Amino acid sequence: MHFLPENIDEYVVAHSAQEPEYLNNLTRETYQKVLQPRMLSGPYQGRVLSMISKLINPKTILEIGTFTGYSALCLAEGLPIEGILHTIDIKEELVDFQKKHFDASPYGHQIQQHLGQALDIIPILDTTFDLVFIDADKHNYINYFNVIIDKMNPGGVILSDNVLWSGKVVAPLKEKDIDTKTLLEYNKLLNQDKRLETVLLPIRDGLTISRVR
Repeated sequence: MHFLPENIDEYVVAHSAQEPEYLNNLTRETYQKVLQPRMLSGPYQGRVLSMISKLINPKTILEIGTFTGYSALCLAEGLPIEGILHTIDIKEELVDFQKKHFDASPYGHQIQQHLGQALDIIPILDTTFDLVFIDADKHNYINYFNVIIDKMNPGGVILSDNVLWSGKVVAPLKEKDIDTKTLLEYNKLLNQDKRLETVLLPIRDGLTISRVR
């Protein structure tokens, strides 16, 4: 989803950092072999995620929703040598695909894959987080927030993807549209929760940055 005029969007992309070759390879193979390849973060949003991670320099990262591993590799660019990224997904058929591309990058040894339901896995992870990226099933965004907020380090950052949901958040709400209803509630929660300071960026399909006070 692009919210800028196409020519402006193209100019922005052309004047931003380019993705590393291993990410280009991951993108190519995702489009060749995986259903719904448009779920990839893509080169521009990937560079945004990379820049945010590098500015934070997090020792611990949590990603909810791995898909084929593109965003995990972008976020891993900001890790120090001893840093760890935990990434969770429910699709068993993608685990080997992810690992192949993680190992082809400089960060494979710093990425821990978890297979299963994030709401079951997060409570048993014996760590706290400097950076969290939420990009999984939208109807669980509030549940994910509730399970991670007490595991955030002071000054930690929560990134939430797809929060504009193809513009549906400003369109008339359909009665059975649970994802949009949840995102409307979630966006309000992030904006009003006194533990956070939040800014919603109209990047691609919407990216919220929430900093824990």
